[in-house]
Amino acid sequence: MPTWKTPKLKALARILLSIKNEKDMLAFLRDIATVEELNDLSTRWQAAELLHAGMSYRDIAKKTGLSTTTVTRIAFWMNHGEGGYTSALEK
Repeated sequence: MPTWKTPKLKALARILLSIKNEKDMLAFLRDIATVEELNDLSTRWQAAELLHAGMSYRDIAKKTGLSTTTVTRIAFWMNHGEGGYTSALEK
């Protein structure tokens, strides 16, 4: 299986890191993604925050509109992923 850390993903990560204020970041995100994609990403982040706060999977699904399967997947990656959720939640 090819690595997911492709040169184009690394380039995207670098540009995201270079954007230093919310206004510019929001403008960039809106230009690079559809409203639906942005909603999906922000809802997944909301679920991660709620998981971190100790809310139940079922309550998170009800609050966010995500399926319990998606909430479970987010929880899995929070516990067994690359550490990105943990790092971001600590900020």
